Amino acid sequence: MAEPETITDPADPRLADYTGLTDVELRRRREPAEGLFIAEGEKVIRRAVAAGFRMRSMLLTPKWLDVMADVITDTPAPVHVVEPGLAEAVTGYHVHRGALASMERKPLPGAAELLLTARRVAILEGLVDHTNLGAIFRSAAALGMDAVLLSPDCADPLYRRAVKVSMGAVFAVPYARLDPWPAALQTVREAGFELLALTPSGADDLPAATPHLIPKTAVMLGAEGDGLTDRALAAADRRVRIPMAHGIDSLNVGAAAAVTFYAVNAGI
Repeated sequence: MAEPETITDPADPRLADYTGLTDVELRRRREPAEGLFIAEGEKVIRRAVAAGFRMRSMLLTPKWLDVMADVITDTPAPVHVVEPGLAEAVTGYHVHRGALASMERKPLPGAAELLLTARRVAILEGLVDHTNLGAIFRSAAALGMDAVLLSPDCADPLYRRAVKVSMGAVFAVPYARLDPWPAALQTVREAGFELLALTPSGADDLPAATPHLIPKTAVMLGAEGDGLTDRALAAADRRVRIPMAHGIDSLNVGAAAAVTFYAVNAGI
């Protein structure tokens, strides 16, 4: 157990992991390079620890010391205590949850390794919105997907916003990068998966495809608005769509993912 220490200087080097958290470009470059990510909020911190991620440090406002007492006791990582105003000066936003932790990343597994034991896989192409990415991971965890595979240009699932929106579900569902794209989709097909591309046009209705009866299913989803690229669609075995009513042509990708994950695992 490390004794919590109060810090009053926003330039204190011990707070370096937490500086500029709202600067997306800075954090996107810095966090993977330094092997860290930020967990925000009590539940997310606890889930990161439970998932086996090593804590580098914790940043708390005073009122959270009692709430996080058991976590403090169980970790040798330093605990920095700061007033809310100083936390905002360091991070760049009002830390209303009052608890942040800098965690150490784990090496990513290879896609082929994940596919050995999976039956239901989500494949994401070009997902750069962290809110959508976090929502998809949360649905993947809740609705029984075994793994998530990401194209090289997808956002980082361990970026703070994605972790927060997922409520820590990014720690529960294993993921890997598929590179080169889309040639690496062949790895999925060779592992025995049928690739279903979700697209609103030129596709079969999802219920008619009976995806829950397919032994191994990989659901491909594209970015909000643009959807899957022509190259990704060409690599799919079958195109499917969610039937719509009232003249609506499509759902937000996060909502579409949830509907499809349910169909793949339980049927509609």
